[in-house]
Amino acid sequence: MKKYLLKLDQITTLAQSICENFDNGVIILRGDLATGKTTFVKEFVKQKKINDDVTSPTFSLQQSYGDRVFHYDIYNHGLDHFISLGMLEELERDGVHLVEWGDEKLKEILDSAEIKNMTISIKKIDDNSREYEVDDAHA
Repeated sequence: MKKYLLKLDQITTLAQSICENFDNGVIILRGDLATGKTTFVKEFVKQKKINDDVTSPTFSLQQSYGDRVFHYDIYNHGLDHFISLGMLEELERDGVHLVEWGDEKLKEILDSAEIKNMTISIKKIDDNSREYEVDDAHA
């Protein structure tokens, strides 16, 4: 596990590194409300050279950016609802899947299905700083 303490204008470095080294699988994004999960996705998409407008898929469950970047938010309905809709099969598609509010149960499912994954936990330090814990042990 690696930790990074970054100002919001420094997130580019982390997103670029992950973008270059993780081109297929699931990135689980954890953190309290307003810690910057969607902000990270915006920067990740930008680093992929995709010009799509990135918004949180809170009510739509899934957004797609380009052909290979997929963004999910399971906060409102939870993992069980996500599974009941058959969305786990989506995570097997070629590309990078960024899942906001994923938990340990999702990680266990991904591991048992041998789907490459990493977890990024985001903690708000102050209005302009975040701590990012990157666990890429399953990448």
